[in-house]
Amino acid sequence: MEQHNATAIGRAPMPGKPRHAMHGLAILLPAILAGFAMTTTNSELGDIIFAAIADAYIQVSTFVAGTFFIFYGIEKFLKIDATAALRRDTIWQVPMAAALGALPGCGGAIIVVTQYVTGRLSFGSVVAVLTATMGDAAFLLIAQEPLTGLAIIVMGFVVGTISGWIINGIHGGDFLRGAVRPADAHSDQNEDASTPWIDRLWMLIMMPGLVLAVLVAFQIDVDKLFASHLFDRPATFLGVVGGTLALTMRLAPRFGVSGDPAFTDSGTIIRRTIADTNFVTTWVIAAFLIFELSVYIFGLDLKNLFTGVVLYTPIIAILIGFLPGCGPQVLVTTMYLSGIIPLSAQIGNALSNDGDALFPAIAIAPRVAVVATLYSAVPAVLISYGWLFLVELS
Repeated sequence: MEQHNATAIGRAPMPGKPRHAMHGLAILLPAILAGFAMTTTNSELGDIIFAAIADAYIQVSTFVAGTFFIFYGIEKFLKIDATAALRRDTIWQVPMAAALGALPGCGGAIIVVTQYVTGRLSFGSVVAVLTATMGDAAFLLIAQEPLTGLAIIVMGFVVGTISGWIINGIHGGDFLRGAVRPADAHSDQNEDASTPWIDRLWMLIMMPGLVLAVLVAFQIDVDKLFASHLFDRPATFLGVVGGTLALTMRLAPRFGVSGDPAFTDSGTIIRRTIADTNFVTTWVIAAFLIFELSVYIFGLDLKNLFTGVVLYTPIIAILIGFLPGCGPQVLVTTMYLSGIIPLSAQIGNALSNDGDALFPAIAIAPRVAVVATLYSAVPAVLISYGWLFLVELS
């Protein structure tokens, strides 16, 4: 009997292994098909869709992953609970949030917003981080006008901190806390489908993706840089495969594909980074697709909005800042660097735009996202028009 039981116990896990392997292949298959379709498509619409997925992955997801990896690494190796420090309801919570928002890219701001929607930060901290963040447009501005870029980053931190303190003083730290339902606050953000080899593949794609992201942030055409006579769009291919893999890992549980549950629930640095990055990537890809398809279908041209309307230029740039994602904001910065719009418009956009940090807030607490965005527009209007009248029109 004992021998029979030992054999049974030894063999019990075996049926699960092929099942997890099959689920792993099911997770990977959409990425393979997307990469193949990208290399064979000849349609303009197909190119727009694949370019949007690749841009979302390379320009956003890679930076988000890098930020999460550093953040969770600091927590583990330095024995510092950075998340707990951020949650402490002290006067320093707001400037800490603003400092994370002021970092180039959207990773720091996304961390703050996701901590708020889990019910741990004050509303003023959300306003501070959304006011301070400039998103990926900061990389472009720093690359071409470093002094202007650094000045706007410092301005964003100062204005964000003051705004957050004022909001907490007016409303209190728990303002709109009821708008985040407990079920939403502890949502399935960390629930995605994976196996050990899928996570390793995810990391293998992400590492060169991060290198490409740095090059793209400094306006280098990475497809042209790495193109060969055999493959003319290698960077786009990597972005499509990586973005589709992240999207599939996130959505797979909704279609009954669970991967390896014991592995997925692990709390390692890499697993947490992958799960949280996949959560953000899903919303970023959706936003990029909505924006690019709207431009394609309706023929939107943001540049034409600024033609012959000097007095209204800052408010137009501020309204563009309300659009989620970094794409429109990078366009505004590009127009500033090209001399199409003045610095006042760039200032207004930098203070009003929330970059990709708005996606998790919209997904879980839309009312909070809208109110915080509107509050961040107040200093944007005051400072941008102050600069316009006192400096540019004086």
